[in-house]
Amino acid sequence: MSPGVALLFWSLVLFEVKHFVCDFVLQTAYQYRNKGIYGHPAGFVHAGLHLIGSLPAVLIITDTVWLAAAILAAEFAVHYHVDWLKEQIAKRKALTFDDARYWWVFGADQLIHQMTYVVILAVLARAVNL
Repeated sequence: MSPGVALLFWSLVLFEVKHFVCDFVLQTAYQYRNKGIYGHPAGFVHAGLHLIGSLPAVLIITDTVWLAAAILAAEFAVHYHVDWLKEQIAKRKALTFDDARYWWVFGADQLIHQMTYVVILAVLARAVNL
């Protein structure tokens, strides 16, 4: 494995661990119950945890401040809005855990988050010529 591919691989591992920790370990009931209310601080706290957690995954590839800041700001915005949209769909369709459509929406939410990390890594790889 080339050093560049190894760097991308380990960055992806950091993103995956961060995602698990921020979405399933650190997410509080306050965040979960309120992130579907647009502009509620709980959604900002949750997306902010993701921003902070993504720092190591980004900084092992670049130390360019403006690039890291732009990527982290974009991830914050995408994560916030994807979570808000998931909650809106579940609420408006009255989806429950027993409804297969709930799991489709939940799965789509998770897939979009994962694809965000792929896009981030592609941008970083191009920016630093990996």
